[in-house]
Amino acid sequence: MSIYEFRPILIYSVILAFCLGACMGSFLNCAAWRITHGESFIRGRSHCPFCGHELGLVELIPVFGWLILKGRCRHCREKISVRYLLTEIIFGAITVMCLLRFDLTVLCLRNYIFLCILFLLTLTDIEDMIIPDGCHVAALLVWVAAEPFLFAGWKDVGFSILSLVIFGGGLLAISLVMDRILGRDSLGGGDIKLFGVVGLYLGLIGTQFTVVLACAAGLVFHLFSGGRKEEGQAFPFGPWIAGAAAVMLLYGAPLVSWYLGLLGL
Repeated sequence: MSIYEFRPILIYSVILAFCLGACMGSFLNCAAWRITHGESFIRGRSHCPFCGHELGLVELIPVFGWLILKGRCRHCREKISVRYLLTEIIFGAITVMCLLRFDLTVLCLRNYIFLCILFLLTLTDIEDMIIPDGCHVAALLVWVAAEPFLFAGWKDVGFSILSLVIFGGGLLAISLVMDRILGRDSLGGGDIKLFGVVGLYLGLIGTQFTVVLACAAGLVFHLFSGGRKEEGQAFPFGPWIAGAAAVMLLYGAPLVSWYLGLLGL
């Protein structure tokens, strides 16, 4: 069944996708905070980061909970970061885009889980400059689990694995050389592994675009955000890789087709 077969079903699906995405965004934000603060994101109820008060039903409602309480804890009245509201809205929108792009398919589910992983590691990298290895492992397991349902031939599987090796191993080699030249770390290990995982999902051409897009966006942001005043200080690159990979995953097909057309392929 396709959501495009009947307009009321499409509208209902979009609304439901946004609500579910907002809930997932809330969970991923909570998980990222707990991971970076040494807490388990599997056990324990959500609580205020300031006073530790366990959140009630109203406080747990995505988007509206933050708005109803005007961005403050109901007990200690400390300000709750607008990040909580934004992550819920943004991931709700991402969920809708994924559904509209891939419809109700196994590919949609696989790519949506990958988007969840990219969103989680974006938050942890912003919060504490870390990309948990668990994110890479989860992405690999999801790709392997979904492949039997999406199998398009050993050639495609081979190209995906080759992309992982080329971008993971290639960027590792380049990073080691740059580390020797610069005398400091040029690219984090988590970033290198992330590029390798992206290679599995996007292939050779798609990952090439991801590398270029991530580097360009990260460089522009770093320059115009005052990064020049703090030369030598590391900044999180994971969010730019994840963002570029998400763009290519959702809307990269036309760009890749145009590029291949230029090459006559």
